[in-house]
Amino acid sequence: MAENIVIVESPAKAKTIEKFLGKDYLVLSSFGHIRDLEKKNFGIDIENNYCPQYVVSPDKKKIVAELKKKAKSVKYVWLASDEDREGEAIAWHLKEELELPDNKIKRIVFHEITKDAILKAIKTPRDIDYNLVNAQQARRVLDRLVGFELSPVLWKKVKPKLSAGRVQSVAVRLIVEREREINEFKSTSSYKVVANFNLSDNKTQIKAELPKNILKKEDVIIFLEKCKDSNFNISDISKKPGVKNPTAPFTTSTLQQEASRKMGFSVSKTMTIAQKLYEAGKITYMRTDSVNLSDLALNTAKQVIIKEFGEEYYKRRQYKTKSKGAQEAHEAIRPTYINTKSTNGNNDEQRLYELIWKRTVASQMSEAKFEKTSVTIDISKTQEKFIASGEVLIFDGFLKVYFESSDNDKEDNNKGILPPMKTNDKLQLINIIGTEKFSYHSARYTEASLVRKLEDLGIGRPSTYAPTISTVQTRGYVVKEDREGVERKYNQVLLENNNISETIKKEITGAEKSKMFPTDIGLVVNDFLVKYFENIMDYNFTANIEKEFDEIAFGKMQWTKMVDNFYKPFHTKVENTVETSERNTGERVLGNDPATGKTIIVRIGRYGPMAQIGNSDEEDKPKFAALRKNQHLETITLEEALDLFKLPRTIGEYEDKEVVIGIGRFGPYVRHNNKFYSLKKDVDDPMTIELNRAIELIEEKRKKDKEKVIKIFDENKDVQVLNGRWGPYIAYKKNNYRIPKTQDAKELSLDDCMALIDKAGTKKKK
Repeated sequence: MAENIVIVESPAKAKTIEKFLGKDYLVLSSFGHIRDLEKKNFGIDIENNYCPQYVVSPDKKKIVAELKKKAKSVKYVWLASDEDREGEAIAWHLKEELELPDNKIKRIVFHEITKDAILKAIKTPRDIDYNLVNAQQARRVLDRLVGFELSPVLWKKVKPKLSAGRVQSVAVRLIVEREREINEFKSTSSYKVVANFNLSDNKTQIKAELPKNILKKEDVIIFLEKCKDSNFNISDISKKPGVKNPTAPFTTSTLQQEASRKMGFSVSKTMTIAQKLYEAGKITYMRTDSVNLSDLALNTAKQVIIKEFGEEYYKRRQYKTKSKGAQEAHEAIRPTYINTKSTNGNNDEQRLYELIWKRTVASQMSEAKFEKTSVTIDISKTQEKFIASGEVLIFDGFLKVYFESSDNDKEDNNKGILPPMKTNDKLQLINIIGTEKFSYHSARYTEASLVRKLEDLGIGRPSTYAPTISTVQTRGYVVKEDREGVERKYNQVLLENNNISETIKKEITGAEKSKMFPTDIGLVVNDFLVKYFENIMDYNFTANIEKEFDEIAFGKMQWTKMVDNFYKPFHTKVENTVETSERNTGERVLGNDPATGKTIIVRIGRYGPMAQIGNSDEEDKPKFAALRKNQHLETITLEEALDLFKLPRTIGEYEDKEVVIGIGRFGPYVRHNNKFYSLKKDVDDPMTIELNRAIELIEEKRKKDKEKVIKIFDENKDVQVLNGRWGPYIAYKKNNYRIPKTQDAKELSLDDCMALIDKAGTKKKK
């Protein structure tokens, strides 16, 4: 039996570490957190100085029992959970639950899972850092108190089964405010004027622009009239050197942003892949807000760059962390072995690893050098001037390895190379084009740009970004989706061959890909919380709470005092809000029903956003209709709401039974002979679908159902042989059973089926 047990969070991490330690060490996994606050009574003894009431999670009881048993038979238990607050708390929970005395435990931390790092950690164990533990406890207790006290208020005042959270609610507010800013935005147009010229050799063309857009089409035409018989010549050529420096190595948030831009990864996907790479010993710890690199990393990067690219490509750079609360880790995210350019694993793991490698190596490379050229072109009949710009890459430097993306990479902004020219050269006009351009509202958030905004505001820490982004979506307050753009017309004015012509062109505008949109319920909940809980929703207040967590982590503040300072006024506010606040359903009056004169409103109902004709206090009962997927409380019009009440609508008869179109909880449907058939998403419109198409859907579903049934048995209706996604199977009393490939599903008898069911046994539901 080994004398030492090493406990880590995950089996993958255990497997990697086990390779570096000898037979005297047994490496085990706790599979993450082993306990949490109990559900009843908040899990916090508020009267006893906010004492947390921890219980072992039901799915961890067996693991804890095994760890406790093995811990009793060894000399030392090495707690090797991650080096941040969350990891420190896991180590403390293990100590408490396994009932380990202080003289039996050794706490070790490492930033990378390499042999050197592990052996160094073994030589330099430390005690559990209770300041870090208390910082994590303060966050957990505070978030539990906020969630458990705010959620019942929302049940009473908005809609049942809602929930609220401290950081998540602020994230929703950012998305709501951006959406309203976009809805209120009024686009204006102006004209971008571009000229194309031939040089005197008639072989080379250059493109130039007016430095400022022209506001009105009439003024564009006036300008083009002046250009008609003008002469064009080069009045000035200026050349300036320019440089571009590499960006710092990755932190958690910058990795999430680049993986989103370059590879389309969600925040949670990036963190899942990074965790696998870390646990396999391929990269350093992936939750960090530090851009620092160790001396070993800097020296290895130097060797790699000089060997791969040459001495002139190397420049040592030591970056400083700008994030105020950066204390969670000591180094940026980098490959553990920088001389390893690629890795094994699945495609996503390889791509993310290569991205991290490129960013790390590029950070230690020379700046890229450019020569920027600006050519001024005079117009003989007007004071306006055209400007042609270009740049030449003199030395690629770090760009040989890596180029950082931007959220606004909608078009390539790199200037082209200009041909050789001299001042006073005459130019021959080919054409001048004035194109109407529209101003654009602020961009909606992507997952990654929302993380960056939270970081800029000082809200959250590397370990909280991904859970926050996931939570706001699972709670139904925010959706991440693509939206189609709309067609828009724009004007273009052309001067060519001394003639001015106008054309109207079309473009698609407003298309969105993987952007964050608030739902109606998200809007209503946000408005309620902003009105009655201004502190909770205030960005500065939330950022200050984070600073107080940091103070606790540094040992400068007592965690229970910090929680008390927050909780007492918050609890009073909750009680007052329950007593005095009005119910908020986001109700909006659209107008009156032309047929009855009754008021039409939209609001949040029990099952979500809906329209309503009439009030409950009137003699006739009000009518209700659910809003459709692309409709929203704040933007739906009276006409669109009236259309909703045209459903359900009867569109004819089929097989002597009515065919009815309606919208239910699961979307638009055809109802025929008391059976329901779903309309095809993005194909069928419930307002316009006709009888022939409805019959198609009915017959299509019937055919599918018929093909699904291979065999039924009159003597036992519970047993069916069906055709499924992965081939034939037996269905019996809501359980499914495999059919061996050696048996023909069509030839099975009832006895054969029962024999297969008995052999498999009754399945236990997870």
